[in-house]
Amino acid sequence: MRQAEFDGRGSRIRWTQSEGEGPALVYVHGLGSMSAVYHAHLAGHPALVGRRQLFVDLPGHGISDRPADFGYTLEDHAGALAAALDAAGVTGAELVAHSMGGAVAIVLADRRPDLVTRLVLTEANLDPNPVPTAGSSGIASYAEEEFVHGGGFPAVLGRIGPLWAATMRLADPLGLHRTAIGLARGTEPTMRELLMKLPLDRTYLVGGLDDCLPGRAELVGSGVRVVTIPDAGHNIMFDNPAAFVREVAGQAAV
Repeated sequence: MRQAEFDGRGSRIRWTQSEGEGPALVYVHGLGSMSAVYHAHLAGHPALVGRRQLFVDLPGHGISDRPADFGYTLEDHAGALAAALDAAGVTGAELVAHSMGGAVAIVLADRRPDLVTRLVLTEANLDPNPVPTAGSSGIASYAEEEFVHGGGFPAVLGRIGPLWAATMRLADPLGLHRTAIGLARGTEPTMRELLMKLPLDRTYLVGGLDDCLPGRAELVGSGVRVVTIPDAGHNIMFDNPAAFVREVAGQAAV
C-alpha cells in the first residue's frame, strides 16, 4: 500500500500497485466503490501482465482518508488523484475510470495534461444533474445532515442491492454525500465539453444492455472512440471482462 498527502493537513490518499513497464495504468473507481475491488481481478490478464498498474481509492472511499473539512467536489478529487500520481512518480498515465471516477479523470486530464496520455472511460458521468434513477441522485436527494445522521445512508444501502452496498458501506457517509452533490453539480465547462476538447486518446465504453448514451454523434465527431460492449451493463468490468480488457489493452489480442 502507498499513500500521499492531498489536502495540506495530513490527510492521505492511498493506492495499491503492481510493478511493470510502459505507461502506468491507473484505475479510478465510481461513487461508493473501491478501485481494487472493481479492477484488480483484471491485472493478471495476459494482455495486461507486465504493465505497472495502480488501484487508487479517492478520498472518503476504501482505504483513503476521509477528512470532514474536505469539499469532495470533482475538482477536489482530481487534485487528490494528482497528488497520488505525483508521489508515485507517474507521468503520461493511461486512466481507466468508471462512472463518477470517469468525471474525475476528465477533470484531471484537463488540469494536469502532463499526468495523462489516454482515457478509457467506463459509463462515465458527462453531464450535471443525473437522471433521478441514478444512484448519485438518490444520495444527493438527501440533505447532508439527514444522509449522514438521519438514516439516509442506511436507507440507501438497503435500496441499492448487495453488490454496490458491499463497497459503499465502507465509504464515509459525509464524503459519499458531498461527492454525490459534487457529481450532480458537475463542472463548468461540463465534463462532456472538457472531454470533447481534450487533445489525447479517448475511449468511452457503453454497456450494451442499456445503450442509451446521449450525444453519441457529438462525442464521436470530437474524436472520442465510443464502443458498445455486448452483454454488459453499468459494471462492464464484471459483466464482460474479456471485452473490457481488450479495450484497456488498446485492442491487443486477448
